[in-house]
Amino acid sequence: MGRKTRPGRIYRQIKGKAYTRKEYMGGVPHSRITEFDIGDPKGDYNCTVHLIPNEQCKITHTSLEAARIAATRFMSKTAGNRFHLKIRTYPHVVLRENKIVSGAGADRISDGMRHAFGKPVGLAAKLKRDQILMTMRTTKDFLNTAKLALGKAGSKITVPCRVEIEPT
Repeated sequence: MGRKTRPGRIYRQIKGKAYTRKEYMGGVPHSRITEFDIGDPKGDYNCTVHLIPNEQCKITHTSLEAARIAATRFMSKTAGNRFHLKIRTYPHVVLRENKIVSGAGADRISDGMRHAFGKPVGLAAKLKRDQILMTMRTTKDFLNTAKLALGKAGSKITVPCRVEIEPT
């Protein structure tokens, strides 16, 4: 099972301490998240909507980027540039994988569980329960659109999420 076919639920649970010291590791991939602030940050907004996970988890940098793209695309098509989306977490935990060879002759090539520490394959953001993942600011006209956009972003995350409107 390669990295591209490996589902996000494998890395979801928090086990042990975070593995974060990149200066001691070689070959740590860069974060796939291209922007943490999207839209017009200086606009005059009166509504704030948050995406919040319902349980503690680790969220991979690829699923964070997919959620960002989904929310941004939906808002850009419907609201134009009248919103500001901010990702409130940073993927700093390094994910490791012990790659095991499968196929003919794999028993002669693979080490199995000998020296099974693993090589870095990606990054993840470690979240507590009820910690804010994304925040979107917009006007009252596009409040329902912002809720739908963050709902679409929540479907890209491996844990159940809820959308909350901050009272103003």
